[in-house]
Amino acid sequence: MTLLDYHFDAPDSDVILLISEAGRNTEFHVHKCILAAASPFFADMFSLPQPPTSQFDEKTPIIPVSEPSHVLDAVLRYVYPVEQPTIDSLDDLAAILGAAVKYEFMTAITALRKHLISSRFLHSSPIRVYAIACRYDFEEEAKIASRQTLCVDILDTSAPPIPDLKYISAYDYHRLLRLHARRSAAAIKLLKCPETLKCMQCNGSAFTMHDGPKWWYQWEKAAREELNLRPVTEVAFSLDFLFGAVRASGCSRCPESILDSWKFLQLLREEIDALPSTVQLD
Repeated sequence: MTLLDYHFDAPDSDVILLISEAGRNTEFHVHKCILAAASPFFADMFSLPQPPTSQFDEKTPIIPVSEPSHVLDAVLRYVYPVEQPTIDSLDDLAAILGAAVKYEFMTAITALRKHLISSRFLHSSPIRVYAIACRYDFEEEAKIASRQTLCVDILDTSAPPIPDLKYISAYDYHRLLRLHARRSAAAIKLLKCPETLKCMQCNGSAFTMHDGPKWWYQWEKAAREELNLRPVTEVAFSLDFLFGAVRASGCSRCPESILDSWKFLQLLREEIDALPSTVQLD
């Protein structure tokens, strides 16, 4: 038998965790000593006085639990010295983490917190990750997730509701809103055209020599809108975005001006990237 084939049916078990779902009972034959060592919850439970049993009563104690069998199976694999499960979805991770927190399986919680902020979940569902972290007071994970939420429009009303937000406080949601609002405002404030930024055609006459190039005004307007939704630089400073401003300007020499401005744009991007990027505790 491999570690992954373990089925929690050991003949020497001394307690049964019983799940009743869809008219079917599933038993997990486990060991008090392992559960107690892994969980203050079970340690306290097993320390309580037990009803006396006769020498002829050898029935194994049964503890009913409410988790689905696949969730309990997964969380127990973080407790027993067997191979840990593969978690492919955030729904499964949230359910398994909830069980680990409920039963105070500390080593399982530590491992699952690392899964929560894995790149696959952070990039696909940053707001959900933030909500789950806040629900269980995982402050460090909440900060990491809040940084990734900057890449999405958190006020997009066309997006489906996120059920995980039901379980966090108004305080934690306000922290996220404030992070986005403050970073957006600070980033937009940095969008100032330097006097040295010129275009040979746009600024080639005495009437326009003190203005900025046309591409700048087109880009600044679009960048303000983008940074107001997502206060990060990946989109606004991309070549497609910049040369979209050139096309909107209608100036044939503006591409040259952008290329000449690469150092300024790089420094501006670095300034925006350096702005505070995570939620903070007050």
